[in-house]
Amino acid sequence: MSSPLDRLFAKIEASRGGDPTVSYTAKLFQRGRPKIAQKLGEEAVEAVIELMRGDKPALIGESADLLYHLMVCWAEAGITPNEVWAELARRDGISGIAEKASRKPA
Repeated sequence: MSSPLDRLFAKIEASRGGDPTVSYTAKLFQRGRPKIAQKLGEEAVEAVIELMRGDKPALIGESADLLYHLMVCWAEAGITPNEVWAELARRDGISGIAEKASRKPA
C-alpha cells in the first residue's frame, strides 16, 4: 500500500503537461521553476507563522500545502520521493550533528 505522500506525488506527476486552466499543478509546471520556488518559499513562511502563532489547525493546513509544493519542486527537479526516503534511511541512526559535520563544504 502506498503512502499518502506517494499518492500525492503520483497525482502531481500525472498533472504535468495537463490543462493549466483546470489544474493548479499543471499551471505551476507551465509557469516554471521560478514560480514553483516562490510558492514553496511562501508556504514555508506561512507554516512558520502558524507555528509561532500556536495555531495547530492552521499549521496542519500549511504543512499540507508545504508538502504539496515541495513535491512539485521535486518533480520539477527530477527527484522522486523514493530518493528522499532513501536519504532519510541513510541518515537513520546518525546524530544530526554528526551528519551535518560529514557533509562536504559548499
